[in-house]
Amino acid sequence: MTAAPTASPTSASLTAGQAWTRVRGLLIALAVLIAAGVVMALVRSDAQHGRLDPRSANPTGTRALAQLLDQRSVTTRVVTTLHEATAATGPDTTLLVTTPDLLTDHQQRLLHSDMTTAAGRTVLLSAGAPSLSTLAPGVSASTPAPVSALAPTCSLPAAQRAGPADLGGERYRTDLPGGDACYPSDGLATLLRVDHPAGGDTVLLGSPDLLQNEHLAEQGNASLALQLLGTRPHLVWYLPSLDDPSATGDRQDSTPRGFAELIPSGWLWATLQLAVAAALAAVWRARRLGPLVTEDLPVAVRASETTEGRARLYHRANARDRAATVLRAATRTRLAPLLGVPLSDAHSPGVLLPAVSARLTTADQDLHTLLFGPAPADDTALTRLADQLDALEREVRSS
Repeated sequence: MTAAPTASPTSASLTAGQAWTRVRGLLIALAVLIAAGVVMALVRSDAQHGRLDPRSANPTGTRALAQLLDQRSVTTRVVTTLHEATAATGPDTTLLVTTPDLLTDHQQRLLHSDMTTAAGRTVLLSAGAPSLSTLAPGVSASTPAPVSALAPTCSLPAAQRAGPADLGGERYRTDLPGGDACYPSDGLATLLRVDHPAGGDTVLLGSPDLLQNEHLAEQGNASLALQLLGTRPHLVWYLPSLDDPSATGDRQDSTPRGFAELIPSGWLWATLQLAVAAALAAVWRARRLGPLVTEDLPVAVRASETTEGRARLYHRANARDRAATVLRAATRTRLAPLLGVPLSDAHSPGVLLPAVSARLTTADQDLHTLLFGPAPADDTALTRLADQLDALEREVRSS
């Protein structure tokens, strides 16, 4: 009993080299994009932190002020959540809130409660009507004014020493006793300081421009900024963020919202309308169900073109095994009637090969390998196989 021959792997499957050739362009492009992204992130990471960020060296950043405060032994800590901000405050701390109007009502109430008990200093930048009623009761805002160099015209020592500074923006009025109203624009203060009953104070700056890198060296901006923010050894720089978990404190339940709840209702209705429109269009354009109808081809296709097209497909896929199988099967099918072999036995070596050997005058070639052998190793061998099969068929026909 002889062992069955091991089937050769199909030539249609991709080798490692072919797979690498096909995907190397995409992988190289992807690697270039990743490298470019990493380089850009490294180059811009030191400077791109955002407006009024003490880590930013951009013109609208405040790194220069943070470095000046550090030279005066004032530590600056950047926080982005209300919990971090309130946890770090105390009598020896100045809390700077860059965008108080961004805080929700719930956050403003929590912050005001901490401001009144911490006995430290709170500086609010460009606080407007949305936040003043909660964070600075008794203070109201008027129409904003352009930023320009204004004189202090008040008795606040920090303003007197700094002299003219670039202020403007929000303008404030108050009837609270004490405090200081400085740098007036059309009679209303653009810098207002009010005392807390339990100690500490709140400073409202109508515009943050004097703190920014591009304006810090102008007028008395640097002096005023250092005196307002450097009165205590610690400075907490609060950059409110929409991702702050405390912003959801107004919700009745603390369960996290699902994805559907985060989608505005208008988008849901629009999606429903689009789905209905797509369904109606599908019904309108759909074909009626019925029996298949045969139709003649619009043009006649020559058999040679079909053969050439299939050959190109085999060649493109390197499917020499399939091409050889088709050639051998077609030859055996044509030889069987010539030899008197039933078509059912045309692909049986035990029946077909003896009939072919009996018809041939010379049987020096290996008929089993020719008609039932393995796949050719290359295109040259495949071409030789086709020629040999043609020669065999001609010899059988002529005998």
